[in-house]
Amino acid sequence: MIKDKGDIITKETVLPALPKNSTLDTFKKRMPFSVRFSLWFNTYRKFFIFVTTLNAAGILLAALHIWTYAREYTGAVVLGNLLFAILMRNEIFGRILYLVINKLFAKWPPLWFRLGCTSVLQHLGGIHSGCALSGFAWLIFRVTLIFIDHKNNHDAVLVTGVVTNLAVAVSAISAFPWVRNNHHNVFERYHRFVGWLGLLATWIFVVLGDCYDLETRSWRPSGAYLMHQQDFWFAFGMTVFVLFPWLTVREVEVDIEIPSPKVAVIRFKRGMQQGLLARIARSSIMEYHAFGIISEGTHAKYHYLICGVQGDFTRKLVSDPPTHLWTRELKFAGVSNTSTLYRRGIRVCTGTGIGASLSTCVQNPNWYLIWVGSDQERTFGPTIAALIRRHIAPERMTLWDSKRRGGRPDMMKLVRDAYRYWGAEVVFITSNWQGNKDLMEGCKAENIPAFGTLWDF
Repeated sequence: MIKDKGDIITKETVLPALPKNSTLDTFKKRMPFSVRFSLWFNTYRKFFIFVTTLNAAGILLAALHIWTYAREYTGAVVLGNLLFAILMRNEIFGRILYLVINKLFAKWPPLWFRLGCTSVLQHLGGIHSGCALSGFAWLIFRVTLIFIDHKNNHDAVLVTGVVTNLAVAVSAISAFPWVRNNHHNVFERYHRFVGWLGLLATWIFVVLGDCYDLETRSWRPSGAYLMHQQDFWFAFGMTVFVLFPWLTVREVEVDIEIPSPKVAVIRFKRGMQQGLLARIARSSIMEYHAFGIISEGTHAKYHYLICGVQGDFTRKLVSDPPTHLWTRELKFAGVSNTSTLYRRGIRVCTGTGIGASLSTCVQNPNWYLIWVGSDQERTFGPTIAALIRRHIAPERMTLWDSKRRGGRPDMMKLVRDAYRYWGAEVVFITSNWQGNKDLMEGCKAENIPAFGTLWDF
């Protein structure tokens, strides 16, 4: 039974609310190991293992003098891996990839194929991490070969090789999941700035290595010769893909609505397609944070970001709201961007996860929204409530106010019932770590195709 109580439309159901401190331990204990392992051994880890295994085999063959090309052109193999790692995290490459797949495979191929497309796009980070680690391993191999033959190499080549190794090592370590999730500013400073230093050191290493003639032990500075070397063009490609997104950085005017001490709703000019995320900061090069974009479509006048108060950056948005913020005009695509591949779907979110979820249901009438939160309209304000009222009919949403209903619902029952009622093909989940884990395991156990939030990739 659907009722409009004058605020956010709610759906009255017979689903029981769980006690406030319930942890669903009974449900988790029943989950078989095969389900948990299949979720752990996901596409990300498959990509990572494939890439690193392939490269490890290549290093072994090169060390045994079987693969002579890799010994002669080790620099090209190093930079080829690093270029591909950068490409997997590049906004323009990602947007093109999402665009092509969404256009080519919308709705008509078999469901298993479309699910595979979403899985590949969501887990490109496995290729990024695998190629980055492999490039670092090849770089160590390259510098080791130089030191073995140090009598024939110039000291400058040896020094820049070591500096490049150190820079790449620091950049890689700072990107470990624990560092990214618990020390965001540390990750940004070291991964970005030391990464830039590593790129500069790579250029010096490439130029010096290519210009030093091992046979004559003399320098042969020649631009024409450099431009005929593979590693020169790999380094050039790396530089282009690193710099291009930064050329789109702009300082833009914003309006900030603060409906409650827990949330800031930021309004930007111009509309956006669904399934995109924005990076914002108070300065041009530091402390960028990603948030899901809410918009009524590319024709709209505005788009919005919901920023829940969690750390210093978001806390200051509430205590000291700015009039301008820095952002990249080129937005990057998230998993919701593939919603156009499916005939019908369910978008599940809790709390501030509505920021990454709402556009999909606003812009696509074939998607059903499940949003669980506490006193949503008062917490998130009239702007978000109005968007929901205007664009999402009561029969395609379930909004659960845990404050009014005495606790959170049985989330898996909500998803299961909506999945069957709506005739959905897929479920997209945006929740906290534990909520995401429980729902992903539940959906896997019941053979409901689902994609959840990623933290450690």
